[in-house]
Amino acid sequence: MLKPYEQRFPWNLDWNLLRTFMVVVEQRGISKAADFLGLKQPTISSALKRLEDATGRQLIDRKPNRFAVTDAGQTLYAECANIFGAVSQLPQLLAAEEEELSGHISIVMTSHVVSPHFDKVLETFAQRHPKVTYSMVVEESTEVAVRIRQNQASFGICLLSEQPKNIDARVMCREFFALYCGPRHRLFGRNDIALSDLKGEASVSFQTEIEGGPLGSVAQLRDRAGLAANLRGVSSNLSEVRRLTMANIGIGALPVHVAKRDVQLGQLWQLPPYSQLPMVEIYLLTNPRRSLSPPEAAFLALIDELILSVPMDERTYS
Repeated sequence: MLKPYEQRFPWNLDWNLLRTFMVVVEQRGISKAADFLGLKQPTISSALKRLEDATGRQLIDRKPNRFAVTDAGQTLYAECANIFGAVSQLPQLLAAEEEELSGHISIVMTSHVVSPHFDKVLETFAQRHPKVTYSMVVEESTEVAVRIRQNQASFGICLLSEQPKNIDARVMCREFFALYCGPRHRLFGRNDIALSDLKGEASVSFQTEIEGGPLGSVAQLRDRAGLAANLRGVSSNLSEVRRLTMANIGIGALPVHVAKRDVQLGQLWQLPPYSQLPMVEIYLLTNPRRSLSPPEAAFLALIDELILSVPMDERTYS
């Protein structure tokens, strides 16, 4: 049971302090937060002190040349982000009674997602609801999960190494990764390549291609081929890994169905191994605590219809 002061807390708290605290954390400093909000630095310091007094916890460790968010501050920031995300939805929720569906859908996704099925969902939904607007932001998979957990976007599309807490995850599609080289590589165009020919070759990779990460199985593929341990190029973006590979910076692992067109155009060449390639699942993430707006609910229903009606074999790109 809540204690009396805990019951009074939401009524006594100045909620503006939460917004100020969130900006302080995101700007990594009181002076930067003051500039962002157009306020004086003492005003921000006073607001932070009032919030710490109200919560009875130190939220920011403030020392000369040091800025660190305490454990209590991290917990409060996560809740502030959820509150901000919920408030930002209010205009769409209040417009729910309009006859024609309108509103906004925000999607945060990792870069290496190429899915004709998802593209078809977007096309179909856009045709049905011409007044709905969209925004798409590209982030690393770990950041996608963070944004969905903090209620900062409608949907997330990414790779996962494990089921994230407090997030619903649906397998939207699957893809296979293989090794490729660019047109100026010594192995380009050869059909007699043995796996041993790749030993010690320079390679490039995704930043998430680390042991235990979402692309851990792809890292194992590079090890299986005996590529040089020290990476010559790294990027979190599919297009840039593709660019590094084509520029002969090193051998790169790319989704087979994505690289297919470049192989046909003579810009990439697939290398061994050709069998037992790593399979990676692409997930759609949603926050069960989010109050879905009408367009968000309709979009999720269309995704669920896709998952239920299209067999996984057809959503597996090989």
